[in-house]
Amino acid sequence: MSITPLDIHNKEFKTVLRGYDRNEVDEYLDFIIKDLEQILKESAELKDNNHALKENLEHYHNLEQTLHNALVVAQETADEVKASAKREAQLIVREAELKAERLVDEAITKVRRMSSELDELRKQSDVFRARLINLLKAQLDMLDSEGWDQLETAAGRATD
Repeated sequence: MSITPLDIHNKEFKTVLRGYDRNEVDEYLDFIIKDLEQILKESAELKDNNHALKENLEHYHNLEQTLHNALVVAQETADEVKASAKREAQLIVREAELKAERLVDEAITKVRRMSSELDELRKQSDVFRARLINLLKAQLDMLDSEGWDQLETAAGRATD
């Protein structure tokens, strides 16, 4: 049971023959009433203050939780971005490697084709040279032959 200053103020005591001094009791009760009013007022203020502090604490706890969640999300996002960038970089490197391999293969094929064409041209040149040499030898042989001398003689007589 809680007692209020009004309860103390309204309290009536019986008077007895050899009782306490009424004025002294009233003064003491007034003193108690004032102290109790002050204590109750301070208690109410402390309760209000305590309630406000609890609300602030809950607000800051919620804010802390929100910040923590935001940091976790940011970290996860950063990790995902890093992983994505790494995958993309690996893909770019792989594509570059494949393109380089393709270019090297094309260059090797081209060099082989050109080398084969060069060999063919050399063979054709050798054949042409050999035929030209044979033709020239045949022409020289014909010039050196007796038939040529007879042809010159016959051609000289026909012009005379």
